[in-house]
Amino acid sequence: MATQIQNSIESASKVIGNTWPLYSFVTSNPLSGYEEMSFTDAVVHAKKDLGVKVFPDVSVYSQALSKGEMDRDYLDRLLKDNGFNKSPEYYLKHIETLSKQEKTKDHSVLDVMMSKWLSSFMDEGLAEWQMPHKEKGFYTAWRQLAKYDNDLNIRNIAKIPTTSLSALESVLEDVSEDYHESIFRHHLSALPGWTGYINHRNTYDSPWQKSYPIDLQDYLAVRLWIAEHLHLDIYPKSTPSDNDTSGLIKLQHLFLCAWEKRFQNNIIGLLQKEAKVEVNNDVPNAQMVFCIDTRSELIRRHIESKGNYETYGYAGFFGIAMDYENVHDGIQRKSCPPILKSSYKVEDKPQNGKADQFKANLKQSERINFTKYFRKRMKNMLPSTFGYVEGSGLFYGLSMIARTFFSNKIYDVKKRNQLGYEDLSETHISSCGEGSEGISVAEKVAIVKSGFDLMGWKNFAPIVVFTGHGGHSANNPFNSSLDCGACAASPGRHNARMLAKMANEELVRQQLSQDHGIFIPNDTIFIGAEHNTTTDEIVMFDSQVPASHKEALQTLKADLERAQHTATQERLGVKNGVTLAKKKTSDWSETRPEWGLAKNAAFIIGSRDLTKTKNLDGRSFLHSYDWSKDKTGNALEAIMQGPMVVTQWINNHYYFSTVDNDTFGSGSKITHNVTGNFGVVQGNGGDLKMGLPLQSLKSSDTEMYHQPLRLSVFIHAPLDRVHNIIAKNVNVKNLLDNGWIYLFVINPIEDNRISKYTKGLIWETDSVSLTQKYTDLKEQHKQVFEGSMV
Repeated sequence: MATQIQNSIESASKVIGNTWPLYSFVTSNPLSGYEEMSFTDAVVHAKKDLGVKVFPDVSVYSQALSKGEMDRDYLDRLLKDNGFNKSPEYYLKHIETLSKQEKTKDHSVLDVMMSKWLSSFMDEGLAEWQMPHKEKGFYTAWRQLAKYDNDLNIRNIAKIPTTSLSALESVLEDVSEDYHESIFRHHLSALPGWTGYINHRNTYDSPWQKSYPIDLQDYLAVRLWIAEHLHLDIYPKSTPSDNDTSGLIKLQHLFLCAWEKRFQNNIIGLLQKEAKVEVNNDVPNAQMVFCIDTRSELIRRHIESKGNYETYGYAGFFGIAMDYENVHDGIQRKSCPPILKSSYKVEDKPQNGKADQFKANLKQSERINFTKYFRKRMKNMLPSTFGYVEGSGLFYGLSMIARTFFSNKIYDVKKRNQLGYEDLSETHISSCGEGSEGISVAEKVAIVKSGFDLMGWKNFAPIVVFTGHGGHSANNPFNSSLDCGACAASPGRHNARMLAKMANEELVRQQLSQDHGIFIPNDTIFIGAEHNTTTDEIVMFDSQVPASHKEALQTLKADLERAQHTATQERLGVKNGVTLAKKKTSDWSETRPEWGLAKNAAFIIGSRDLTKTKNLDGRSFLHSYDWSKDKTGNALEAIMQGPMVVTQWINNHYYFSTVDNDTFGSGSKITHNVTGNFGVVQGNGGDLKMGLPLQSLKSSDTEMYHQPLRLSVFIHAPLDRVHNIIAKNVNVKNLLDNGWIYLFVINPIEDNRISKYTKGLIWETDSVSLTQKYTDLKEQHKQVFEGSMV
């Protein structure tokens, strides 16, 4: 029975995804366990298993229709072809009526009790008094303390089985094995945030998991034993039959498809006009490489308008699968996509001749950290709590006034007082687990070459800037969600600095030239930088730039400052955008310091010439790629295997956080409470929130900002090259076949003819055009749904 129970738990666990911690808030698909199904099948199962919303509300569809974001003629034809012969407005009212009849998810007494125990056990240093016996694991610790829980009324723990497996065997003794998986699925999905975080800790084997283990078996054992002890029903409640919901799901999906089609046609209209790539052999004054992040599109466009500058898009971890060890706290954090295993560790060491200054910087950091620790202890220790609060009230009151009314001034003061250790140190790379002896020149060459290959690099300017990015905000538990997704929700500055250092090494340049035909001129210097996505400021880490480049660098900095002003003006819609952006950065009451990746809907892989003069409204991920230089197709394959999958994660996270913010998002920031240093709950308890807050997705409680559309990918490359890549990559093919993402190929071999991927390696050519030629979706829906509701 033990093996059967464990197998059933593993199978049932597919209903939950990964809940990422606040300090590394990676945006991932909450329905990742369903990705082997089609999108439509997945949302049907998720609706049944989790009791969630899976499509936008009627009000959202209505807004899109009224704003012209859906083509009415196309929508009418799409509805009629699928058996719905009345107007879109009629069916929107019909959807609203059916949606109101759906039952909301029950919040049982079990949820309340489990949330209490999980928040106590999984605390990661926020609580002053830690739960006893945590080192023994969740089930054992709970068993030892259960008698102190008045809600359980247990006098002797001897009646509780000694292991989690024996507890499950006891509870399920008279239950047919046929029901085990459905029971486990029901109880795992009752608290998908908490169980998702248990899943995350086990998947990534975090330090807290190593010290204080917990798994889904422990969770189920505690929950089901409590249910039996309190005589609560453990079986799932009956849900409406599939036939009762298929008509509703089908209608909602049709509206979504119509919305997505209009967006795709708009992008195609822009790309068709610029699909002819120009050959330009002129060397720009400077080149800047930005993350593919949607927020880079705005600043790239404004920089290019300020002078002879060229910009590229590249995944923000800059091809280095690394962890970064913070010089000030010694904590090592992942700084590459979660789907990659970290091969390297990067840390800061003093520059030549600056060891004493570097040590002084660390000493100052230690004093600051101790001051913070001392204040926290004074606030939390029982003997000093009341006296400290009374005595320091005036200081904190003045601080509150300053942060509320003079937040832009606070930003300037903080910037001046930053320790700025990057001016004193340089990055040092070593292999994980092999000390600090560095890595071989061949490995460095491979990393640098890979970047140039993927971007289709042509020639080198005197200054090349690798620009990571990070968000900056105050009093924001979700601050890491504004950092670089490709760096596992860490800032990308350290990856940028590391790549610049490697590209500057003489031996690396020699081997690139001798072995790979990549000649970097002697007067080319590489610099690391960071794009502050909240203020659009770009900070250069240029302390080691030679005197020969100082004048050109100052010119570039001046133009970047001008680009910041015009970019913030466009983004924020005010004349003095920089001042407002600084205020948003430091204002502790600001619920929307920036929009992050909201509105993301497209991923464009191709030359910058495709999009250079176009305003894409910050909705597109942009990865540089030159099909003519990628003779083997390896570069494109790497982009499709890596960045394309990551952007799909991001897109699905934003989609589901928007359509059901209560479950897949995190509700309003106003009522958030941080729990355990790793997550938030609404109010004083309940499920751990797994996604983005309401204010990151909506302009107001009723007005949408993010448009929940599935990702549309556009690749400028020969069709047969893309076809072959899909054919040999099962994971990519499954995402496309199952409708999690759309794919369009702009074929330069056939005069930029556009082909759309349908399913099973079948392409639809010229099915999409500026005239919005109708694509028949009848068969697609027929395969998924039987019958219709008219």
